[in-house]
Amino acid sequence: MREDDENYYGKHGEPSKFDPSFKGPIQNRGCTDIICCIIFILAIIGYFAVGLVAWSHGDPRKVIYPTNSEGKFCGQVGTPLEKMPFLFYFNIMKCASPLVLLEFQCPTPQICVESCPDRFLTLVKAFSNPKDFLYYKQFCKPFSFTQPNIPQLLKDRVCPAMITPSRPFSQRCFPALNITKGTVVVGSNTTFDDGLGKTRNVTDLLEGAKKANIVQDARQVAMKIFQDYTKSWYWILLALLIAMITSLLFIVLMRFLAGIMVGIMIILVIAVVGYAIFHCYMEYAALKGTPGADVSIKDLGLQTDFAVYLQLRQTWLAFLIILCIVEVVIILLLIFLRKRICIAIALIKEASRAIGHIMSSLFYPLLTFALLSLVVTYWAITAVFLSTSNEAVYKVFDNETLCNYTRTTCNPETFNTSDISKQCPLAQCLFAFYGGETPYHRFLIFFQFYNVFMFFWCCNFVIALGQVTLAGAFASYYWAFKKPDDIPSTPVFSSMGRALRYHTGSLAFGSLILAIVQTIRVLLEYLDHKLQGTQNKFTKFLMACLKCCFWCLEKFIKFLNRNAYIMIAIYGKNFCTAAKDAFFLLMRNIIRVVVLDKVTDFLFFLGKLLIVGSVGVLSFFFFSGRISLVKDTAPQLNYYWVPILTVIVASYFIAHGFFSVYGMCIDTLFLCFLEDLERNDGSSEKPYFMPESLLRVLKKKNEGNTTSK
Repeated sequence: MREDDENYYGKHGEPSKFDPSFKGPIQNRGCTDIICCIIFILAIIGYFAVGLVAWSHGDPRKVIYPTNSEGKFCGQVGTPLEKMPFLFYFNIMKCASPLVLLEFQCPTPQICVESCPDRFLTLVKAFSNPKDFLYYKQFCKPFSFTQPNIPQLLKDRVCPAMITPSRPFSQRCFPALNITKGTVVVGSNTTFDDGLGKTRNVTDLLEGAKKANIVQDARQVAMKIFQDYTKSWYWILLALLIAMITSLLFIVLMRFLAGIMVGIMIILVIAVVGYAIFHCYMEYAALKGTPGADVSIKDLGLQTDFAVYLQLRQTWLAFLIILCIVEVVIILLLIFLRKRICIAIALIKEASRAIGHIMSSLFYPLLTFALLSLVVTYWAITAVFLSTSNEAVYKVFDNETLCNYTRTTCNPETFNTSDISKQCPLAQCLFAFYGGETPYHRFLIFFQFYNVFMFFWCCNFVIALGQVTLAGAFASYYWAFKKPDDIPSTPVFSSMGRALRYHTGSLAFGSLILAIVQTIRVLLEYLDHKLQGTQNKFTKFLMACLKCCFWCLEKFIKFLNRNAYIMIAIYGKNFCTAAKDAFFLLMRNIIRVVVLDKVTDFLFFLGKLLIVGSVGVLSFFFFSGRISLVKDTAPQLNYYWVPILTVIVASYFIAHGFFSVYGMCIDTLFLCFLEDLERNDGSSEKPYFMPESLLRVLKKKNEGNTTSK
């Protein structure tokens, strides 16, 4: 070995030595990172405990059904409120408070009523007319005053100061606002008496209604989207089946026609993007001169009916520019990487042979998908129950006297007979917020972050298990000297068994590191959201730098973990040792890593883009009714982009699932190839395990090879 080689290897570890007994993934291995395995098991148990506690305290009905200030559901069957399905706000103008955006709760008493008010009426006016007061009482809390008086009713917040004509929307009473000649009115009035001696403008009601209606607008859109799914779910499943068959057919054809398939894939991707550019231009040109088509997206603002944006020339111009940039970038990359693509094709051919001998690997992503679905479902359910665990909290308010009990919690049902009301006659027990002061509620934010952290940890563990399993299976193929005779009968199941039996701790360790970084990123986003509007330029710059740094760190850890898992699958070492060995091995062959890893990633991206683009274009023409043969078959939808986007996103994940097997196969074969070059020299005593075709292409065409043999 030359002196410069010794210096190079000294910096990046010692190369692997020849071992005549080494025949691939080591069978006799021991358990690794046991402490982390125990911690992971305890964390899982704790996660189940958090879920059980959340399920015992939370109530998802709070998200769906309206609740009054006492936390009771309006219209719930079997309760005294069964015939009172609508929620009435005492003073909806209080809903204009910023508290609504933080707590999704208006800081005003709310009661369940049989129907919404249909007239303007103040408590003072109603009190003077028994008939009006009888109508007004249905918007008051139950009271037992034999001779009620207005100050007492307002002081105890038993009745609202005034009511306005309202309409029910999603079981909530909102002011019946209309626009007459550009002026906002309620009924026919632009002003109203607030019942406290002040004349208010109707726009005050409008502002409160807007804030109270934030969640309702989102719910209305969600309901329309849900309706679209009920009408188109079977067509979506058919499109996803087509995407799955297309992906599988693409992988099978790669087994026999890798070079031709890559060429066809490149040409088709350019053609599909080119057609999309042509279509956008035709739509842009067709809207020329159309009334309203020249309105800008900024002027239009946010619309719940996204089809409106497709009537604007600016929308199609934006699509046109984006697609042109994508097309130019793809063509330039192909020009500069034309020589390296030949090397990548050789590696893809070998990966195709490996997958051809281990066809069960193509179906392993289904297990990964099922496990990830289980984790996501558990996280989502737990998150909903945690977010609905809050209870109505009441506080003592006394602005007239210095009461020692001010801001302490109280019970509104027993407050009038308690010692507090005797010592502080002017004090009131009023609704403060939704929360809680029990130990559970004080640690609720901790439970929510723990739920997020465990979600990341479990997802990363499932992905890590899949990577180790596939790496072990493909390593068994590479290190089989006589292929396919020396390949184990069930390489996927054997590799998975080794991973779970010996390396659960190592997988948990690698997943833990990644989960910590991901949780920190979520925490940074949370802090950025909470500090919105209070930051100066320096803090904004610092926050942006932190986000960028942790994003880069996450990408690096994912890359390092992936290669560490390959070394764990082959040698059975602990995570830190495997990560160090993988990193040094890659650094000793950094030129090959940059060339092959990124070029193959680019080719696989083109393959996924082709599948997703083809299925997406087909879905667009079908759901938009532009295919005359099946125009009557297409369902009538509120938003036809809902199934299209669903198909595109789901098709990408399906294609990614199949191509991820290819990607893991290539990464494993590549690391095995580098190990093979360091262990052996191609002589009869130290023969290479790689095929001659792969050796010829990779060894001769790779400039800058740092390994000397």
